[in-house]
Amino acid sequence: MNARMEYPGRLPDAFTSVGSSSFIDLVTQVAPDLLPGRRPLPPGDLSDTAPHGTTIVALRCDEGIVMAGDRRATQGNMISSRDIKKVFFADAYSLIGIAGTAGIGLEMVRLYQAELEHFEKLEGSALSLHGKANKLANMIRGNLGIALQGLAVVPLFAGFDVDARDTASAGRIFSYDVAGGLYEERNYDAIGSGSIFAKSALKKRFHGSLDTDEAVRLAIESLYDAADDDSATGGPDTTRGLYPIVMTATAQGTREIPHERVEQVAREVLDARAENPGG
Repeated sequence: MNARMEYPGRLPDAFTSVGSSSFIDLVTQVAPDLLPGRRPLPPGDLSDTAPHGTTIVALRCDEGIVMAGDRRATQGNMISSRDIKKVFFADAYSLIGIAGTAGIGLEMVRLYQAELEHFEKLEGSALSLHGKANKLANMIRGNLGIALQGLAVVPLFAGFDVDARDTASAGRIFSYDVAGGLYEERNYDAIGSGSIFAKSALKKRFHGSLDTDEAVRLAIESLYDAADDDSATGGPDTTRGLYPIVMTATAQGTREIPHERVEQVAREVLDARAENPGG
């Protein structure tokens, strides 16, 4: 007799058999239709059917990594959200930011967080930082089918490498292409429609001895420059009290910079630009 019929409350074998420590592999076995890249879609370009989020920046500092993202999501020429969150904790020492199709990106973040937590629970230790970056690359490759239909998600991943020889080299940043190609960046990077302007700002101001406060200020300034030239990137909204999400990854772990501190820095940037609008 079928074990499921005899014991209807019994979990399927995939949950109890020895196998991969990957949560995504488990979902692939028991419910593949729940994975973003496995869902059937109608033919055609669907890029204008869902909100898209931009812009994310990440840069190294003496203590590790600072990552920041604006709060705007757009759908075509319309603003679909003014307060979306696009930067998240991946785990205790790493951060992930998303640009592209917002709904799929948020789902990918939750799935990735579960993947890292599942691996650590089963193996008793966390993946290396590069191992985490590779896991994310595999997830992006699994999304290629719907990405080619316009529902692409391109994340930015960064974190503090606890296995690094010294703190100065512990902050690492990884970027991706839509097909899951993985690239390690040297000092900073940006993704999203405003990235070209944000990276230009970072290029002019970045130096190799930034402390965390200086890096936070530079990240917020670069997002301001992106918003100044890219309509899909939202600048500081003092009327609604909306400011970038800023997070850090250091030897002490990941943390979010308090809203009050981000507001203070954003207002300082606004005041400085009011005195010199062109720079």
